[in-house]
Amino acid sequence: MVGILSSVDQRTRLVGENRLELLLFRLNGRQLFAINVFKVQEVLKLPALSQLPSSHPSVYGVVHLRGKTIPVIDLGTAIGLNKLRDLSSANLIVAEYNRSVQAFMIGSVERIVNLNWEDILPPPKEMGRNHFLTAITRVNNEIVEILDVERILADVIPHNVAVSDKITVSPLIEKARAANLKLLLAEDSFTAVHQVTEIVNQLGIDVISVQDGLQAWQMIAGWISEGKNIYDEVLMLITDAEMPEMDGYSLTAEIRKIPQAKDLFIAMHTSLSGNFNRSMVEQVGCNAWLSKFQVDELAGIILKRVEQYFSEKN
Repeated sequence: MVGILSSVDQRTRLVGENRLELLLFRLNGRQLFAINVFKVQEVLKLPALSQLPSSHPSVYGVVHLRGKTIPVIDLGTAIGLNKLRDLSSANLIVAEYNRSVQAFMIGSVERIVNLNWEDILPPPKEMGRNHFLTAITRVNNEIVEILDVERILADVIPHNVAVSDKITVSPLIEKARAANLKLLLAEDSFTAVHQVTEIVNQLGIDVISVQDGLQAWQMIAGWISEGKNIYDEVLMLITDAEMPEMDGYSLTAEIRKIPQAKDLFIAMHTSLSGNFNRSMVEQVGCNAWLSKFQVDELAGIILKRVEQYFSEKN
């Protein structure tokens, strides 16, 4: 869809400024949905698709684009809604998540909006956890539901969260368990929280999880105001990049300004890909960066930090 997406440079300038651009669209009804533009490669009218036998019910087929075969997920059925009624006006959002490219079949594309993360709020607690949202916001007095694409993809293509045997034999795991080590996780996707917690628990470490960067910052600031040593409270921080109210880049930058917490080990764990993201991670002062969900890579980073922790104690 010509013109709806600005250049990559224009879109990525917002990353790290606690701002984002959302691509707004509708499925069958009037409800507005959104995903982060930064993950979108292109938007186009629904082309002819090839069928994929024995696939997940939400996989409508595959599309051949620019030399790649890309699965097409019917976004409506993936989140429990009815199938699209009018395929003649349907569109595809081609997006990259976690080092893989997939297309989402939607109804109408509306527009792109530029917002502050402070305007992005967690879903109401009354919704429980049986939903597909990471956040909500308002645009021109309309409620916009921001989709938890990580959960959608995990339902369609389940992730293996088992740490490999070559890592689980490490003696560091028993040392971590005996020391009652904890790490802080800032992540707005319930699916990602579950997956990271499963991985971390296999390493003998407990997880303290919060839903966004602001909550993580408030927890750290609270420990400091109580006179606690932040390094005794948590081994490290694992943070997502995109979160309501405060993103992971802003969170990291704020932590680095505080003498009592400036040396906290911070790993950015994100579905955003590319050299720009890596550059931003280095700019704000993260110790490590990795794409979701690379199980052994995440486990390796955590165990490296465990080894450093015990070395510092000696």
